[in-house]
Amino acid sequence: MESNKSPTKTVLPEILTTAEAARAINRQPQTLRKWACLGNGPLIPVRIHGRLGWKAADIAALIG
Repeated sequence: MESNKSPTKTVLPEILTTAEAARAINRQPQTLRKWACLGNGPLIPVRIHGRLGWKAADIAALIG
């Protein structure tokens, strides 16, 4: 029996980990960490319990 599900788009979480964000913009995770430390990159991280998080909307704007 076939389901009537339509194809779905991949939905990114609102906040990405450093590894996920780096993969999305084709950079090394250390590059994003450096941007966060120096405050000179095209993305500004958010801190969640001492860890870096990257807004999916900011990444989408950078890509597109």
